Amino acid sequence: MDYEGIRQKAQGYEAAMTKFLRDLVAIPGESCGEKKVIERIAQEMRSVGFDKVDIDPMGNVLGWMGSGKKLIAFDAHIDTVGIGEKSNWTFDPYEGYETETEIGGRGTSDQLGGIVSATYGAKIMKDMGLLSDKYTVLVTGTVQEEDCDGLCWQYIHNEDKIIPEFVVITEPTDGNIYRGQRGRMEIRVEVKGVSCHGSAPERGDNAIYKMADILQEVRELNNNLHVDPFLGKGTVTVSEIFFNSPSRCAVADMCAVSLDRRLTDGETYQMALEEVRNLPFCKKYNAQVTMYTYERPSYTGLTYPTDCYFPTWVIPEDAPATKAMVEAYKGMYGEPKVDKWTFSTNGVSIMGRFGIPCIGFGPGKEAQAHAPNERTWKEDLVRCAAVYAAVPSEYCK
Repeated sequence: MDYEGIRQKAQGYEAAMTKFLRDLVAIPGESCGEKKVIERIAQEMRSVGFDKVDIDPMGNVLGWMGSGKKLIAFDAHIDTVGIGEKSNWTFDPYEGYETETEIGGRGTSDQLGGIVSATYGAKIMKDMGLLSDKYTVLVTGTVQEEDCDGLCWQYIHNEDKIIPEFVVITEPTDGNIYRGQRGRMEIRVEVKGVSCHGSAPERGDNAIYKMADILQEVRELNNNLHVDPFLGKGTVTVSEIFFNSPSRCAVADMCAVSLDRRLTDGETYQMALEEVRNLPFCKKYNAQVTMYTYERPSYTGLTYPTDCYFPTWVIPEDAPATKAMVEAYKGMYGEPKVDKWTFSTNGVSIMGRFGIPCIGFGPGKEAQAHAPNERTWKEDLVRCAAVYAAVPSEYCK
């Protein structure tokens, strides 16, 4: 394979990729509001020569290149989180900025850069005659990941009936290759009390006090969760708190919290629910411990309900997809570091639910995700596009 030619071709597209990314950043596209971002991606795919571009009923954009037997997919979620406290930004998050080396703006690392590099990676394959009868490439720009990671691929797998040979996850990887992540789930814990006038609290049963006891046990539970040698430790933390009370002059008669539970290898959602249910104060106060469900409509109006459970996944170091990514990288940029994500990706469905192998490599840095003054690096866009262009041929050797 002409690695030097691929690398130079990718470098030649730096300006085009920069413009594409800046166009995407300028279009606000939070979860369930991605329509204009999807349309801009479809426009770019058509202009660079994709053979077919579809937008499915959920609103995911699907770009096809080639007609070979094996289907190899490159996935990028294209929704972003909001901007948070705007005073923390030193520049306009949607206007962004550009220097000789960087591009700033909401979504540059998480993870609009991924769809940019994947789109141009496929173009390089076509430009250089790398497409063969061995494989077809699918580039997916997927929606609602920030709200409910993997839901888009539940739809693509179950309803679009698309099952790739393997999928490259283009989330930011700090220049490394990632082969797994902890899973997660969203748990609700609720306790009831009895209201009374706040002037005589002894007449009631304060639900907030009950929850205070439970929260100390949750904090201690986090210190004692399972540790996996590769993915690390499972974690649990409180992310939200709710209450009911007749007034500010009354005892609260309901209190609930949301728990963010990260599942390392070897942990299951059933195990995680039982760990919370078995906390002494949860038992004493008859706490209701349940898993959340997600039922928010996509921007097209389609609702695809699912449990808020996002399975752990790990692909072996010697798996064909891992080796293909490592060899493609090595051919142009030297020996890569193979590691793991801290956060969660669409791999929770692709590999976690459906067993389709996933391997991660994407532009940007994890620490930029959801942070103010988010940025990415032009060098990353180029490097990822080059490696993506080489991966299918390496895999199909």
